[in-house]
Amino acid sequence: MRLKVLIVDDELLARSRLRTLLGDCSAPTASVEAEAANAAQAVAWLQRQPVDVALIDIHMPGADGLSLAQTLRTLPNPPAVVFVTAHAEHAVQAFELDAVDYLTKPVRLERLQAALQKVERLMQSERRLAPDLPQEVLIIQDRGRTERVPLAQVLYLKAELKYITVRTQAKSYILEGSLNELEEKYPTRFMRIHRNALIAKPAVRALEKHYDAEEGEGWAVRLDGIEERLFVSRRQLAAVRALVAS
Repeated sequence: MRLKVLIVDDELLARSRLRTLLGDCSAPTASVEAEAANAAQAVAWLQRQPVDVALIDIHMPGADGLSLAQTLRTLPNPPAVVFVTAHAEHAVQAFELDAVDYLTKPVRLERLQAALQKVERLMQSERRLAPDLPQEVLIIQDRGRTERVPLAQVLYLKAELKYITVRTQAKSYILEGSLNELEEKYPTRFMRIHRNALIAKPAVRALEKHYDAEEGEGWAVRLDGIEERLFVSRRQLAAVRALVAS
């Protein structure tokens, strides 16, 4: 796989070094499609031409890299985000924005290559899920815009108060609706694991012992491409065991 990359950094020397390092990467290789010196340039480019991954500095004039990452999540085809910064204190915020990786300067070739491999695995996983029911989508209303989220990319659906969290590997969405209705509408795609959660059957990777602050000792499922574990109720445990063993 050859990844298409956008470099976003206000320092010319930093962009040049990343371009050189990317040229030395293999498995996957990478091609630098464009460079941007600020967030506005990056958004303008990505609105015309999507890329696979954006390497983003955090401290830049104008909108910083964290704000840029937030904006990129609203694009129809958002790139994977890898932060490249001299400051380590923003790591928690970065991963809250679903960043694939967080690299500190000076960047080493081995760490950059590892970050690209994470992006590659993410893309390959989404492609494995995509052939299943490609015609089905969830319509998400988000801050004045309507987005079509392919059902095949959804890893889980979780009821949160009056809303449902729709989780893909790339991001989370908020959907108004009923978990019961979605379970009845897509029975071949999703499985109930708890009163408040459905999981995508093809995304299940493991069933593990788990402690939950509310539920106590029990079991949780691990899904493809995300670190989060989802608690399995005792009533649904046998069905989930059978799915993992199948």
